[in-house]
Amino acid sequence: MAEQESDQERTEAPSAKRLQEARERGDVPRSRELGTAAMLLAGSGALLVLGAGMGGRLAALFRHGLALTPERIFAENALTQALGEAWSAALWLLLPFAAVMLVAALVPTLALGGWVWSGQALTPNWSRIDPLAGLRRLLGAQGLAELGKALVKIGLVSGLAWALFDGLVAQVAALGQRDLQGAIAGSFALAGWVLLKLSAALVIVAAVDVPLQFWQHRRKLRMTRQELREEGKHTEGNPEVKGRVRQLQRELANRRMMAEVPKADVIVTNPEHFAVALRYDPRGTGAPRVVAKGTDLVAGQIRALASAHRVPLFAAPPLARALYYSTELNREIPAGLYLAVAQVLAYIYRLRTSAAAGAEPPVPPEDLDVPDEFLRRERWNGSC
Repeated sequence: MAEQESDQERTEAPSAKRLQEARERGDVPRSRELGTAAMLLAGSGALLVLGAGMGGRLAALFRHGLALTPERIFAENALTQALGEAWSAALWLLLPFAAVMLVAALVPTLALGGWVWSGQALTPNWSRIDPLAGLRRLLGAQGLAELGKALVKIGLVSGLAWALFDGLVAQVAALGQRDLQGAIAGSFALAGWVLLKLSAALVIVAAVDVPLQFWQHRRKLRMTRQELREEGKHTEGNPEVKGRVRQLQRELANRRMMAEVPKADVIVTNPEHFAVALRYDPRGTGAPRVVAKGTDLVAGQIRALASAHRVPLFAAPPLARALYYSTELNREIPAGLYLAVAQVLAYIYRLRTSAAAGAEPPVPPEDLDVPDEFLRRERWNGSC
């Protein structure tokens, strides 16, 4: 019972699949505080850099808009035309500032969660307008965290604004002593510095909010152990099915290997625990190949199949173990075993020739040349 209860607790980190599914729904970490701070910083920087030029062009726009000759005043559609020209000039005037603000709005979003387009996010979700659900969100941990952020933000911005207020009174009053172009440029510069100082407080809030949003997003997507197991079954397959597939694959590979035993030239045995089937094509350029090998029960099957198809067996325990551990199936034997295998094959060929001629069988080789490195490898693999 305790194990079942612990399995239902969302204590596991979200998997890559769960994160991808959340992203497809448009559920990625976002920080409004980071966007607000970035836009304030960009806006203040744009006012400081572009303020003087914007002030001059804005002053010229005022002069042009107010300088109407009598002919133009009484002309048909004169006021409408003048208003259109003023709007067009104002839009071109604000275009660089608007471009800076657009970049400032996009960059934090792309940097934090990346570009996400999800049709699921546009689907109406009636639970969002449920009063009870909304109340639970407000009184929940996330709602309290948002309330805390709002209070901290208000406190920091209010405190900083109050500290700046005393120094701004004299500077604002001094703007009235300047000409129109200088007053407008000075207003832009003053607004830029004020926004730059106020945005410092929002940078502090954003520095806390960004890791908090990441933590809340991961916490919301956490999974139970049962969910992880179910996802593993769907993505990687059921363990029982995978085990059965592996078993069938081994059986198929074993049948293929056994089909090669009747084609072998010789079976080198231990004589009981190991069996290695060798085949050599004298017309080819390669070395002899291991076409089948096995231990214990599989070795017994290889020997029985070889006997049924009159494939000669040759007992050479060191060579059998060396071939088994050093050579994979359907691979050529290593160069260090050429001499020993050549002695065995030469004996098998002489044995066939003498049997066909009805002569005395040759004497089998006794001292096969198996290098020490293969015997050491055999002992390292734990063979007997």
